[in-house]
Amino acid sequence: MVTSRDVARLAGVSQSTVSYVMSGRRSISPETRRRVEEAIETLGFQPNAGARALASQRSQVIGLVVPFAPGADMTGVLPFIETITKCAREEDHNVILATEDEGAEGLTRLSDQSLCDAIVLMEVGSKDPRIPVAAGLSVPVILIGVPDDPAGLYCVDLDYTLAGRMAVDELAASAHDRVVLLGYPRDVMARDVNFVRRFLRGAEESAAEHGIAYAEVSPPDTSRAGAESALDEALAEQGPGGGRLGLVVPDPQLIQPTLQSLLDRGLVPGRDLSVIGLCTDRTAETSTPPVTNLSLEPRDVSRRAMRILFRLLNRESVSTTSTVELVTPRLTLRQTSLPVR
Repeated sequence: MVTSRDVARLAGVSQSTVSYVMSGRRSISPETRRRVEEAIETLGFQPNAGARALASQRSQVIGLVVPFAPGADMTGVLPFIETITKCAREEDHNVILATEDEGAEGLTRLSDQSLCDAIVLMEVGSKDPRIPVAAGLSVPVILIGVPDDPAGLYCVDLDYTLAGRMAVDELAASAHDRVVLLGYPRDVMARDVNFVRRFLRGAEESAAEHGIAYAEVSPPDTSRAGAESALDEALAEQGPGGGRLGLVVPDPQLIQPTLQSLLDRGLVPGRDLSVIGLCTDRTAETSTPPVTNLSLEPRDVSRRAMRILFRLLNRESVSTTSTVELVTPRLTLRQTSLPVR
């Protein structure tokens, strides 16, 4: 089996220099780095993960606490997991998944048993009981989401307040008379996830500033029946000649059921009313019809979170003016928007 000693011998350097090149923990001259990398490639050297972990006193693992709760949109979560895993591998780390139903005990287990070097915590509640525990752990923790009190932890998330404002701003700019927000299902509202509150606040504030009629309808769930029930309430006061109606659908799982339910009623999005969804671009592009959307930017959010996490892990300074970093959403007009008049 090829060892780092063999690499050092071929490259004409010390064994410690080989370790520094692989770990990036010391500055190495370009010429020396080139010789070591060429020797690694020539010999087909694969560093032993266990030995590397012992030497660095690290597990080379990132713990990812993901939202596998009932009603969670796993299609929307997947881009986060993919990007976090890719970023971890670029830093020579693996990812271990832990479900959020373990709560604070799961965080303590990951840290106390030295299962990981750092933790990414998703699906953060407004008053999440895990936050005080996470803030006291011996390993770095970053939140994808923003609780009411981050307890000094770094947070990265989409700017949901801005997203809510942008949705209503767009409808007001295109001369809509009424906005109805087909909100989050009741079980999501009951969990008091922080992004829900922020999105609703942004939409409501924008409607008030524009003086546009505004209402919120909370469907019982994300099923077709749930969408039907919410639409019944949303359309109840519209009536013939009721002006231009704009629907805002912030839950990605409700977007297609809502579009289909509208079509079944003879209402064509983009002709009879507007629909704006909050979802990934892929979801927007593959819906029928393709829906105007504010992108969740899951990959950008994940990359920024992992960049900060590894700076914390390596004890480097984090170049942010605040512990909360919000990613700007992006609005893309598609077939479900009424033309400006």
